[in-house]
Amino acid sequence: MHTLLGELGYHLLPIPICGDNQGSIFIASNPVTKKRSKHIDIRYHYIREVINRQLAVVYFIDGDDNPVDLLTKNLGSIKFLKFRALLGLEFLEA
Repeated sequence: MHTLLGELGYHLLPIPICGDNQGSIFIASNPVTKKRSKHIDIRYHYIREVINRQLAVVYFIDGDDNPVDLLTKNLGSIKFLKFRALLGLEFLEA
């Protein structure tokens, strides 16, 4: 998609990827292979290539402030309303 838009004259900024797992962010950002990370299949290291080409940037976001939890977890009403607003979702009445 990035290549297609580039050929059409649209130059995109790096795509931000936010994660709440510092281990996965470290593995994605650093080409270091440790004894514990050798089991990861090579096809999952594609994100390293994308980060090196500066097509994406990985950021840490605290688990309590991660709005994508709205889509993956059962939340209480306070977090639900907070994350719904952050994602720009609205409840439309018929």
